[in-house]
Order: sequence, then structure tokens, then C-alpha cells
Amino acid sequence: MEDYAWVVEYLPSGRAEDMRKEPLAQLVGHQFFTLLEASVKPNASVLVGTKIFVGKGEREEVDRIKRRITYNDLTNGAKEILPNVIKRIVDEREELFVNFLNKAGPISMRVHQLDLLPGIGKRNMEELIKEREKEPFKSFADIKERVSTVSDPAGVFVHRIISELEGKERYFLFTKPPQRAY
Repeated sequence: MEDYAWVVEYLPSGRAEDMRKEPLAQLVGHQFFTLLEASVKPNASVLVGTKIFVGKGEREEVDRIKRRITYNDLTNGAKEILPNVIKRIVDEREELFVNFLNKAGPISMRVHQLDLLPGIGKRNMEELIKEREKEPFKSFADIKERVSTVSDPAGVFVHRIISELEGKERYFLFTKPPQRAY
């Protein structure tokens, strides 16, 4: 469960197809990148691009979490802002992602976790592994400095996370697989 989430869309009158008109927010979780839809308390101030509390206990803006949603449930506006919000989360949690690069290993005989990151080909992967063996990476800036072919480490993670949220990936490194309708 997420404790905090970022607002990617605010619908003051809810979705057009809903019978009950109530203010809604579409959110992306800070911890697991879970896509959520929440009903917003009346008179609450909800701004797109802000982080709000959605965990257990008294919530300031959110009345209740209505459901977990998929990427396709997001509005076009939410899909547009999502990469920027995920970039902010990745930057805020830089240590976690740097640690991933420092510890990533093989998934199978043929697939390495680093192979799954967009823009990290065999050559970059070998260079990353060689550099991390000399000394673990300390930051995104350290990665950019030591592995010249990886110019935007945060962007690599943003692209991967969005691809996972879209349901395009076989392996889920940073998100939970989307719920399937049965």
C-alpha cells in the first residue's frame, strides 16, 4: 500500500461517464508507482504535480481510494504529466535507483536486469558492471561521469517505469503488474 502519491489529474466533477458526480484525482504512488483513483474531500485543495498523503489515518485531501487503475484509465492530461511526475519521484529516490544499478544481476542465463533498461545495450551494460566493480556508484552524476554513454540515468528509469505501467514489459522491476480483468 502506498502512503504518499502524486496527483497527475484532478477532475473536479469526476468522470463524464460516472453517475455520481464527485471530485476525483488520478494518482501515482510514491513507493510502488501504483496508479490510483481517489475521491477528493469537498473543499480540499488538490493541485496536479503535488504529493499528498493517501495512507491509513486522517487524510487532508483524499476521502477514500476508490480503485487501482491501469495506464489506459488515465486521462490524456494525466498521461502527459506522468513522465514529469515519475522523474520527480526518481530524483527524490535517487539512492534506490543508484543502488539498483550497483546490485543488478542476471535474471536468467540469457537476461540480465541491466538488459531490461532502455538504452542500456550490451556495451553499456559491460561498462556499467566494470565501473561498479571498481567502486559502487554514488549518484546519477557519478554514473554520468564514469559511464559516458549513459547521459541520463534518471531518464532510463523513467522510460522503464512508464513502459511497465503501460503493461508492455514481461518483467516488472519497479512496479507491480497491472491488474487483469477476468
